[in-house]
Amino acid sequence: MRLPRRVPWQDLSELEQVCGWIYADETDLDAKLRAVNRLAAWKAAVPLPHALESAHAILSVILQDESSSTAAPSSSSFLSLRMSYASAIIRLVNGLVDPLQLGAYARSINSIAQQLGLPAWLVELRHAATHEDLPSLEVLRDAARESMTWLLHNYFLPTLNPSTSAAAPMQPLRPLAPLLKQYKTLLKATTRDATLRVQLRAEITKATRDIERWIAEAKVVSAAAAGAVGWEDALPDGDAEDGRERWALDRLAETLIQRGVLVPLSKRKRVSPGQTTLALPRTTLLIWSPLLTHLHTLHPTFPLHLVSAITAHLTSPTSGSGANPAADAFDGSAEIVPLSVSIPADEPKADPSYDLCLASWAKWLVDHCTDAPAQAEDAEDLREAAVVRIVAALGPESAASPGAKPASSLLLDALCAERPKLASALSVLSQRPALGPSSTDWEDDPVDVMDRRLNTLLALSPGSAAQDADAEMGDVSPAAPDKGGLPPGWRKLGARDGWRPAPIGVYVGGS
Repeated sequence: MRLPRRVPWQDLSELEQVCGWIYADETDLDAKLRAVNRLAAWKAAVPLPHALESAHAILSVILQDESSSTAAPSSSSFLSLRMSYASAIIRLVNGLVDPLQLGAYARSINSIAQQLGLPAWLVELRHAATHEDLPSLEVLRDAARESMTWLLHNYFLPTLNPSTSAAAPMQPLRPLAPLLKQYKTLLKATTRDATLRVQLRAEITKATRDIERWIAEAKVVSAAAAGAVGWEDALPDGDAEDGRERWALDRLAETLIQRGVLVPLSKRKRVSPGQTTLALPRTTLLIWSPLLTHLHTLHPTFPLHLVSAITAHLTSPTSGSGANPAADAFDGSAEIVPLSVSIPADEPKADPSYDLCLASWAKWLVDHCTDAPAQAEDAEDLREAAVVRIVAALGPESAASPGAKPASSLLLDALCAERPKLASALSVLSQRPALGPSSTDWEDDPVDVMDRRLNTLLALSPGSAAQDADAEMGDVSPAAPDKGGLPPGWRKLGARDGWRPAPIGVYVGGS
């Protein structure tokens, strides 16, 4: 759960006033000075979002530039202005890009800035001001104006009007399927010819890093979709980053379970002929297990996301999951019975081998949660979490539904075979309680029924305690003979324990 974020303004009208001071009239230096003073006061009270801090730094340099233009120019003043402009722009770009370096491998600043919609020439100016000669004063002035315009359209307007503002369009997320196809091609070549493993090692490493970079890009897109592109500066609990990673891993898992990725396109390569157990072909394991283990090492919760995607598919209805369209069409009262019923083209069709292969992958994920050495101490917790997700999605209620898939039952049976307690729990949950009698079947007096229930409860306790209770309760029918004690660890309280009878809901004190 993300905690509320502190903001320096009391309401949005104060931020709107500051925005008006900055952008209403570009020649009004007094208004800009009021904006700088207000931002400075806010900064002294609470940490400013990066956008406001950058706006404060750039506006301060602009005011310094305007005031120095009336004085006698000197080389030192020009150098000071150039350094101030450059410093403000460098801090703006770095503050936007650095928080979005979310992957295990570093990405170029230009690629992240392109996703954010930041002008490319500002990134180049940042590089030149950092590693090369300082740009000219005119170029830096243009960069300051461009930066303030970008902040207007990407921070002030979206914050003031979150529902109607139109921020700069972001670069769409590149497809993941070509990256996975490239990885699959390389690994397939090494499985066929082991001598190519050394030769293709660099390309395999590059393909793996490209997939990891895609995850980092997906985190940026997730942050932009949630309206948190670099402006969430102080999040000590890390909820924002976790949410971004969760979204990216969900998209990755959805792509992995598609046909042609974890599940081969050819049905003959998915399962062995006549296979009735959950087992993956050796070639499929050699291709994909290194990537899954690598992703598990970098992202400890990745198996949970993949298990969730698999169980979501196994519980989704299909056109061949037991439904009979022809039977549904014939209700016994229609005058015309259709001879054939067409199934919509967009409705998914049953594919038992596909479901069985996905269930085998879920079983493999549960069994190999300990393959990531960095997370060995949490492996058992992760494994139990994966089992809980599978059982919650494919439990008795789902297994008894008309659209249940055979692979779901095989997966549950495989998990229960290794966990006797889980099998016992599922057997209890699968027993549906018998429906009680209707209100019209009651013939006994409710008080008599309550007395019989009380006697049954008293019969479970030792005779002395039952007699004490009868004496204190008053006129109660004789208790039934004691046919057995309470379950292990239970005992009935009596008068010697300080127990006294009282109406339900009344607290009896010790004195």
